[in-house]
Amino acid sequence: MVDPIKGELHVSNNVLVDIIGNAVMECYGVVGMTNPGASDGIIRILPSGRRRQGIEVTVNERGVHVELYVVIEYGINIATVAQNVKDRVEFVLKDSARVPLDCVNVHVEGMKVSR
Repeated sequence: MVDPIKGELHVSNNVLVDIIGNAVMECYGVVGMTNPGASDGIIRILPSGRRRQGIEVTVNERGVHVELYVVIEYGINIATVAQNVKDRVEFVLKDSARVPLDCVNVHVEGMKVSR
């Protein structure tokens, strides 16, 4: 098809969260997602089916605002992993969903030692 199709595209927040969750888990150093701010001080890595709970997506006048809550591998540079996650999510949202992006904030909630 050469001719563009007239109309609008609306992408639901659930679809954005799924796209973001897959992108985050592809990043080197990320072990998993977790619930934001564990009240009991214990960080629990969410199973893949509940990964959405570690991602908050809101839409404002500037675009999509993303808050990510991740657990990373112990011994890997936190700033590097966080920047890689941020860059990957920004790329995927712009490339796949073509949505305007406000910001991506990465919260490292914990670290896990691999055995």
